[in-house]
Amino acid sequence: MSSSGTDRPLRVTFLTWRDLAHPQAGGSEVLIDRLAQGCVERGHDVTLMCGGPLGRHPYRAHDLGGEFGQYLRAPLAYARHARGADVIVDVENGVPFFSPLWSRAPVVCLVHHVHGPQWRLRFNRAVAAVGWALERRAMPVVYRRAPFIAMSPSTAAALGQIGVPQRSITVMVNGVDIPAQNGHVRSPEPLFVALGRLVAHKRLDLLLRAWERVRPRVGGRLVIAGAGPELARLQATAGPGAEVLGPVSEAEKRRLLSSAWLLVHPAMHEGWGIVVMEAAAHATPTLAFDVAGVRDAVVRDVTGVLVDDEDALVRRWLELAGDGERREQLGQAALARAREFSWAQTVDRFDALVRAAAAPRRSTRRLP
Repeated sequence: MSSSGTDRPLRVTFLTWRDLAHPQAGGSEVLIDRLAQGCVERGHDVTLMCGGPLGRHPYRAHDLGGEFGQYLRAPLAYARHARGADVIVDVENGVPFFSPLWSRAPVVCLVHHVHGPQWRLRFNRAVAAVGWALERRAMPVVYRRAPFIAMSPSTAAALGQIGVPQRSITVMVNGVDIPAQNGHVRSPEPLFVALGRLVAHKRLDLLLRAWERVRPRVGGRLVIAGAGPELARLQATAGPGAEVLGPVSEAEKRRLLSSAWLLVHPAMHEGWGIVVMEAAAHATPTLAFDVAGVRDAVVRDVTGVLVDDEDALVRRWLELAGDGERREQLGQAALARAREFSWAQTVDRFDALVRAAAAPRRSTRRLP
């Protein structure tokens, strides 16, 4: 590397809610781990600070404690373990760490999606009101001088709606791993798969309800896999032909995605929808709702099918189940699009953004 300016390695600190080792880790944790690993590979000195439990990584990781207490512990932990960082990547999972209030380091605010109505799905009215106010009112003010990274065009638009200037927002989408070769074959019987965190805003209860209308005419199986607080309830309510597996290994996830006829994704919103592109990497098209984030990952009627309500979901599900040629056409288009994305491209983009954020500070300070 060059010895001038921001060509030198950076000291990058990530502040985020969970580690990839957390039993309820999802797309956000996958992204941060890939970015952190990519930064290490590019020579940066990386520190991750988040709530536990923690896994083993090629970068330093510090446990900030519990789900909510970590926000109070973050300033002291930063002073102890990461003071002098060239840039802080403050990851907003509903509420950011408000690091501009307690650190002089340049800050980048990374946002998967604006939570909005999701607050009311998980918390009581009072807590939801506080969370939404912090996200909608406090965040744009506290981070008014910080650049934002939005993980989809939908997220960028939502940030603009809560007062973040569009000039401060850069869109950076997730990468995807393309299998060298697909060792699995498509299921001979109808197989439909839903993958992800089992939480209320994924609307998997709606999916099970729709399956009760689809199954009598299609047969086969609906397999739901993932971890989360909704697991026991979904397992208890799953009817005939529906399996709620809980968490599965990466190998089993790949097997399911490559064997499935469709990924059925009923979420009410996403930041981007990593699983949509993971399915596409196995030439499996997606049937989903036309909602923020998902409409960015799925090219409507090209790489998958987007619908507006539950009745349309059932109708298009039945149509696609009976049309193998159409599913193949959508799947091949999905695979072609997935090949346009890579984690290397995503990390390169991220590297350029954090270097730009760190540039004002690095031009005036002496490096160790």
